[in-house]
Amino acid sequence: MIAKCSTTQKLVRLRRITRPSILKPMEGESHFLQVMVAMERSTFYIEVAAAVSVYNTYTYSVPENMISLVVPGMRVLVPFGKRRITGYVLGNCDQKQMSSVKKILDVKRIKKVLDVLDDEPLFPESMVPFFRWIADYYMHPIGEVIMCALPGGMNHYDISILTITRKGELVIRGRHGNPLEKGILDVVEKKPGPIKDIRRVMKEDIPDALIHRMIKKGWLVKEKIFKSGRTGPMMIKYAALTESVKISDPTDVKLTDKRRKIIDLLRDVDGYSLKELKESANTSYSVIKSLSDAGCISITSKKVYRDPFGETVEPDKPLVLTIDQKKVFSHVTDMLGKGFNTFLLAGVTGSGKTEVYLQLSAEVIKRGKPVLILVPEIALISQIERSFRARFGKRVAVLHSGLSAGERYDQWKRIMRKEAVIAIGARSAIFAPFSNTGIIIVDEEHDPSYKQDGRLRYNARDLAVVRAKFDNGVALLGSATPSVQSYYNAVSNKFIELNLNKRVEERPLPEISIVDLRRTRDLRGIRRFISEELSEAMRVTLENKKQVLLFLNRRGFAGFPVCGTCGESLKCKNCDITLTLHKGINAYKCHYCGYMRPSVSGCKVCGSSSIKNLGMGTEKIEAAVKALFPEARTARMDRDTTVRKGSMIRILKSLKNNEIDILIGTQMVAKGHDFPNITLVGIVCADFSLNFPDFRAGERTFQLLAQVSGRAGRGDVPGRVILQTYNPNHFSILSAKDQDFRVFYNREIGFRKALKYPPFSRIIQLKISGPDKGRTANSARKLGELCRSLLNEKEDFVKTIEILGPIEASILRVANMFRWQILLKGLNVKSIQNYIHRLVLENPSFFKSREIKVAVDVDPFFMM
Repeated sequence: MIAKCSTTQKLVRLRRITRPSILKPMEGESHFLQVMVAMERSTFYIEVAAAVSVYNTYTYSVPENMISLVVPGMRVLVPFGKRRITGYVLGNCDQKQMSSVKKILDVKRIKKVLDVLDDEPLFPESMVPFFRWIADYYMHPIGEVIMCALPGGMNHYDISILTITRKGELVIRGRHGNPLEKGILDVVEKKPGPIKDIRRVMKEDIPDALIHRMIKKGWLVKEKIFKSGRTGPMMIKYAALTESVKISDPTDVKLTDKRRKIIDLLRDVDGYSLKELKESANTSYSVIKSLSDAGCISITSKKVYRDPFGETVEPDKPLVLTIDQKKVFSHVTDMLGKGFNTFLLAGVTGSGKTEVYLQLSAEVIKRGKPVLILVPEIALISQIERSFRARFGKRVAVLHSGLSAGERYDQWKRIMRKEAVIAIGARSAIFAPFSNTGIIIVDEEHDPSYKQDGRLRYNARDLAVVRAKFDNGVALLGSATPSVQSYYNAVSNKFIELNLNKRVEERPLPEISIVDLRRTRDLRGIRRFISEELSEAMRVTLENKKQVLLFLNRRGFAGFPVCGTCGESLKCKNCDITLTLHKGINAYKCHYCGYMRPSVSGCKVCGSSSIKNLGMGTEKIEAAVKALFPEARTARMDRDTTVRKGSMIRILKSLKNNEIDILIGTQMVAKGHDFPNITLVGIVCADFSLNFPDFRAGERTFQLLAQVSGRAGRGDVPGRVILQTYNPNHFSILSAKDQDFRVFYNREIGFRKALKYPPFSRIIQLKISGPDKGRTANSARKLGELCRSLLNEKEDFVKTIEILGPIEASILRVANMFRWQILLKGLNVKSIQNYIHRLVLENPSFFKSREIKVAVDVDPFFMM
């Protein structure tokens, strides 16, 4: 194993160029090179991305008996240091620039591949440049990029397990060893495991040197255990008649009634799964096995796909497009097959964007190309997936985190085997293993859910444009409220703007009226947050047998519990955040770390049991609505009610079937849903997102309000929206009322330009976190000094990059981790990318520390 491809191969290739028909050593060559030339005849080198946190790729040799089995996109088992791990084959080393001549001796250290783990590639070779781009742009190891892209639970690797010896057991019960050593031995005695598990159980930062000392003393033993991936194909046992029994009944086997029934059932079909056969014949497995033992039936295992779809859907036919839809369709189809292009489709809510997506997909498939469709939420996948299955049947695959590991694996394989030509999913579906996609559609492109906020911090919307460029295809970004970034790209002619300015069938946009909550701030009870205007509109809507949607982007019952005696708020013990009362579970809960306290808890400062549950959430609104309209069928949709698999789909299905009169929800209900019977939308409080310490707060508020307003009046009856706010004159609120994103954009873009915020700059956030407050603060300050020192090394950096911080995060402590941040603001993309590469790669001690974590977030969305 070496970190680049072998120089010897480069030299041999040069020789082939100069003397292609001669493989004898040239005059003056060293004996070493002669040996290398001989090795070249029988040795095959591949470039491998290791599934660990390293930025380099590595060269391995492939044993002769495996050469025909290794293809780019497969996994291989490789030695890595003292471990065995999974690696991903990126290609033959002959395809890469070889290392310099002075590294020729590295060839002696190249290690051999131990095993090939797949019988077919997991991703096409055409995706390798895409993975390299992601690793480079987001400063993430390429092996982990690929691991993040693939279905989970597939990797094989060694882990080191600590076990206690007899000598160690005596230490626990004797006088030897200090308290920390005895604590470690006690934990290992109860449950052997890797050192990271022992650190977690003991909540101690145990030095590696201490563990090595205990091993040297003979108290502990380190053993290596090989762990295989837990995800793979599903195998089902099938029974079928043997050839002789197909012709006539066996003469040497006694056929009981149960055996006769099994044989008769199998004569009618090619084979039954054992489960189906047992149910159909009303028999046991032992009876089936007895027929197998007698040679009457054969039992074999077959690979089958797990079905993630559930119920079937009725096929449908394409609708007749409106004039505006036809224009959009023609613009995009004219560009298909003519190279890379990005379109921004700005279509008002209810304008029929989905039908345009369907007909564009049919055109792309007709031209022999696959289609990739991204939606921001799993809740929206079921809706759009049903539309596409009705049109394209079994050619559709789905990819999202709501699937089990096995279901996701099967869907991935269907795409890779070209059994599915359309993939629909949330942000992770951007990695669907298509070769050369024809079109990538990003629905609700403005949605922040496309940004991944852990591990590989990518933005799927941005990657859709990048992947379309690599595939020489088309990217289509659609939204009723385009992001400032995307609309700026359209104004700058980087994207092609398309518009759908009218709803289908000439349906009007909903009428929006604003209610000033400052008038009711001194009222008590329900009327403080459900105004008379909203209450009366709900009454009329219910009388007309229509549905009501109430939106509040805060879950729970009360978000600000305070002590009525001393005024102290009830805070999480692990985070610097106030707890939220959840009456459904009778507990105060932290929305950041999950910590809970019983709802009968008193004040921890003065001990008083007089707790005032101030603030509001969806639970409180639900209770108030049930009190106001006891006859109405009321439901709530937020993270608390959609924890179980399928619960969200059941709520949406009940809404569609008119089994719900009033639905109360968070932002889950705001995105893309189409329910024609909803004629009233009530926005209980429009201001929560407006007050976030984030330069995008106004943009998110406008988008959220405009989107939820768009749920009203999508059927034959015009819709109405009542928007309650404490800031009725804020331009985000007024723009949402007028449903005009261009008015909002023209105002917002001026602020962004003046402050040099995106899209006029690029931001990289360095997130520093650690369990010790003082050490974390010191590390943040030292990293800040490093940042400024590097900034002053190049005039280009000084002119184009601004450093903000280090500063404490808005919420300093989350899950007992203290958090700081540094913002790097760059006016030139190339310059800031060069800067962050140097910062990370030249200071590995800062970015690889076990105690203080430093995460690099390129183009961050969540600044808290």
